Amino acid sequence: CQPVPKPESRVEVCDLNPCPPRWKVTPAGPCSSSCGLGLAVQLVTCVQILHGQEVLQEEHLCPVAEKPLTSVPCVIRMCSYEWSFSEWSECSTSCGNGIQTRQDFCLSSLTHKPVNPLFCRRFPKAIVVRGCSAGPCPEQGGTLSPGAELQPRTPATHLMTAAAATEHRHKDVPLSAGPWEQTKPGAGEEDTAKRCFLCVCGNLFLNASGTINMTGVESRDCTVAIGRPLREEISVTILESSLNCSAGEVLLFSGRMMWQTGCRKLPLSLINSRTNTLIVKQRVVLPGNGVILQYNSRTATKKYYQDCDQQLFGPQGAIVNPVQLPGQRQEVVCRTFITVAPRQRISIRALNPDLGPGGNHTHFNYILVRDVSTMKTVVFHGKQQFLWQSTGSQAEIEFHE
Repeated sequence: CQPVPKPESRVEVCDLNPCPPRWKVTPAGPCSSSCGLGLAVQLVTCVQILHGQEVLQEEHLCPVAEKPLTSVPCVIRMCSYEWSFSEWSECSTSCGNGIQTRQDFCLSSLTHKPVNPLFCRRFPKAIVVRGCSAGPCPEQGGTLSPGAELQPRTPATHLMTAAAATEHRHKDVPLSAGPWEQTKPGAGEEDTAKRCFLCVCGNLFLNASGTINMTGVESRDCTVAIGRPLREEISVTILESSLNCSAGEVLLFSGRMMWQTGCRKLPLSLINSRTNTLIVKQRVVLPGNGVILQYNSRTATKKYYQDCDQQLFGPQGAIVNPVQLPGQRQEVVCRTFITVAPRQRISIRALNPDLGPGGNHTHFNYILVRDVSTMKTVVFHGKQQFLWQSTGSQAEIEFHE
C-alpha cells in the first residue's frame, strides 16, 4: 500500500447514551469457617459508567431481581472427623457370659470436641459391644447360669417389624407396598389412596424410576423416601426449582453414605445416593415454591453391602437372623436395613429369640438395633424378649457373634 495515500485515523461516537446501571461485586472477604462449609461476605454496589468514570448510584436504579448475594458459601478445606470411644464397661454379669459396651463419639480433628454423629457416618466404626466372661457360676458347678447363657450356635431368631403412624393426619394413608406384601387393601383403603394420589409428602417410592413433584405442597417441611433393592443405587436430577434461597428455603438429601444440601444451581444438577435408599427433605417458606425431581436406579458401581445383608420395605415383615455356615469369616457383620415411609415409625418385637436345639448353623449371640435418625444403638442379647420403637423411618439391625 505504499503508493496509495493513507487516510487519517479517526474515532466516531457509536452511542451517546450512557450504559445502564449495573451491579458490581467486590471480592469476598474471609470465610467464616476454617474448615467445612462457611459464609463469606462480599460488597455489592450499584454503579454506572458516565463519561468514562464509574459512578456510584442508588440501588433501586439497578435490577433488583438480578442483585447478587451479599453472603456466599465458601470452603477453605474439608473438615476431618473420626470416631472416638470411651473405656469398656464392666462385664454385664458377675459370672458366666455377658457383654461389655462402650460409648462412641464423633470428634473433630481440628477442635478435638464431639460433633454431630452425622459427620462420621461415612467412616468405619469399631464395635461398641463385645462378649465377656466372668468365670463359671458357683451354684452351677462350673457351668453357666441359664439366664446368662449365650448359645454358641443359636437357631434362627425371629423378630417382627411393623410400621405405625405417629401423626393423626397420616393415619389413614397406606404405605407404599413392598415386593413381599401378600395382602391387598380393602375398598376403603383404595378410596383413600385415590384421594391422596397427590399427597407427595411422607411417601415411600419403590419404583425403578419416576418423577416427584414437590411444588405447591401445603406442608412447610416435605419429606419423601426412595427405596430400591440392595445392589442398586439411586440418581436424582432436579428438573425444576422455585426455591427462594434468600428466604432460607433448601433441599436436603441424606443416605447411609451421603449427606448434601442445596438451593442454588439445583436445576439439572445430579445427586447420587451411593446406596439403595435416599431421603429427600424440602423446606419452603413461601407457598407454592418447591422442586420437581426425577429419579432413576441402576446397579451400584461400588459394593456397599455384605452378601448376608437384607433390605426390608413396607408396613410389616418378618426378620430372621442370617445364616453363616461353618468356615465363613466371623468378622463379617450381617445387617438388616428397614425403611418405611417418612410419615411412619417402626416397631420391632421379638417373637421367638430362641427356638431351642436343631439350629441352622447360625451363631449370633446378640443383636444391635440402631435408630438411623438419632444414631442411637440398643443391644439385645441371650434369650431377651424386647419391643423396640424408632423415632424416625429407618432402622438397622446388626447380628453379632
